[in-house]
Amino acid sequence: MNTPNKLTLLRMFMSPIFLAVLIANFSHNFLAALIVFALAAITDFIDGHLARKNNQITNFGKLLDPVADKMLTTAAFLAFMQMGLCNIWIIMVILTREFLILSLRLIASSQGIIVPANIWGKIKTVSQMVSIILVLLLCELSNYISTIVIDGFGFKLFTNILFSVTALFTVISGVIYILEVKKKITFTK
Repeated sequence: MNTPNKLTLLRMFMSPIFLAVLIANFSHNFLAALIVFALAAITDFIDGHLARKNNQITNFGKLLDPVADKMLTTAAFLAFMQMGLCNIWIIMVILTREFLILSLRLIASSQGIIVPANIWGKIKTVSQMVSIILVLLLCELSNYISTIVIDGFGFKLFTNILFSVTALFTVISGVIYILEVKKKITFTK
């Protein structure tokens, strides 16, 4: 197994650790969660860079790299939903897109076709990760800045607007992927 694939597996392993740290009740859990999340997100950049640079792009990586990303971001969105910082419908939109695209990837794979993520999928992932990092940072800063109140209406409104924009990128990337993949796979088999 090459290094990029090992980094993908590491990100998958880090996802439940991130979730556990985020929902744990200890001082500076948001900072600790932010560090774990940022390290996991960095593995996404590094594994892709190494795979392209060293010509180590594999079907394993093409299929599991997006799954690792989804595990990490879904962990965050579920925790934020539990905290009241992300509306359930935003998560429903994001997860519906993710399951639909994953299903299409599996159909394509069963036909011997691997359809890698396109630039819109990468934009979607970056927007999700950046918004999650921003919310984690603001949650940690709420320990120091009295005007940031996690349970406050304004903060919840801000995070829901932020995640709604992310959901919009998620839908756009999904539609573009569907249009791209439907040209390559057969639905009659």
